[in-house]
Amino acid sequence: MDRTGSETHVMPYRTLVRVWLVLLGLTGALVAAGTTLHPSLSVWAMLVITPVKAGLIFYYFMHLKYEKPLLTGLVFVTLGLLVLVIGLLFSDLFYR
Repeated sequence: MDRTGSETHVMPYRTLVRVWLVLLGLTGALVAAGTTLHPSLSVWAMLVITPVKAGLIFYYFMHLKYEKPLLTGLVFVTLGLLVLVIGLLFSDLFYR
């Protein structure tokens, strides 16, 4: 614990660099999906990859892995519901 009474979490640089490299790879996958796939498929690829990237950022860079399981679960359920709503909004692309 530090002076303020809150617990500090030190994450190894190796872990942070690995997560960052995975995020770069996922960004490359997003760019590739956006340029090579049919527009309706690229939207679905983006709806799958983007929440994975957000989850990695929350879990590692925002230290969500050190929070209680209830809060972690709520964050991921919220992300899932957001993906579902956005997916339903863009589902009209399949019917064009």
